[in-house]
Amino acid sequence: MDHAALAAWLERYVAAWASYDADAIGDLFAEDARYRYHPHEEPLRGRAAIVAEWLADRDPAGTYDARYEPYAVDGERAVAIGTSTYFADPDRSRVDRVYDNCFALEFDGDGRCRSFTEWYAQRPADGGGEPR
Repeated sequence: MDHAALAAWLERYVAAWASYDADAIGDLFAEDARYRYHPHEEPLRGRAAIVAEWLADRDPAGTYDARYEPYAVDGERAVAIGTSTYFADPDRSRVDRVYDNCFALEFDGDGRCRSFTEWYAQRPADGGGEPR
């Protein structure tokens, strides 16, 4: 894994989230991947479980956007940071809430994520502002 490959993976991650295409989601993850929405929780285990969870817990289309970027890459391990923005209306003229995200990732030799752990915090309503 290198910086450019991680940036491409993150773009595919956002595209898979936007499309909720099962194949696009599955292609991101190794067959035996572990996925944690919170570092203290037991992970989802396996590509099929990850895809099923994404599809079962969808955000309504057009109500969100995300931007993530590589922060650090060390061999198969990487860290990414970014924002997830949710909108209050369908035309996206008002931001409802913004989350700052940090992903701890491990990849296999094929560029698929085998371990994904997310940390996120919602910005305060009075000081959050627009995403970067």
